[in-house]
Amino acid sequence: MSDPSTPAELIGEDLETWASLATVLEWLPSALDAQLQRDAELTHFEYGLLYALAQAPDRTLRLSVLAGYANSSLSRLSRAVSRLETKGWLRRETDPSDGRYTLATLSDLGSRKVEQATPGHVATVHRLVLDPLTQAQQRQLRQITQRIMRSIRDEGGWQPPASTS
Repeated sequence: MSDPSTPAELIGEDLETWASLATVLEWLPSALDAQLQRDAELTHFEYGLLYALAQAPDRTLRLSVLAGYANSSLSRLSRAVSRLETKGWLRRETDPSDGRYTLATLSDLGSRKVEQATPGHVATVHRLVLDPLTQAQQRQLRQITQRIMRSIRDEGGWQPPASTS
């Protein structure tokens, strides 16, 4: 049931705000994919998986954890992991501490792929998202997106490791 205080349609500033966000949600993934495909033969989804593994202890995560980070079904994740495994960038094995789970481990070749792909990806993220914004706007964007994330789902998404600098 809808809330009677909520308008039946988006108008004015609400529509402008939503249209801007919806456009970014449509345009940004294909722009990120295009750069990564061209420069590293990876999709943004695949890069995210490899990057998460590269940041994990022992470069290893359970597939269910990876699926949560990527907001992916296990079947979509399994197809992507199979492609990455075929290229030698990661390997799968049964979790020795609990055989019900499968682990993904980034290989040395996969680690080199992440290192090779990261500079171009970082440059693209800067060009498309970070550089057009002031530091204050970046902070606002981070706070806004974190609020939206919490309104979608209680548990958090992937978080970068604590900074050592």
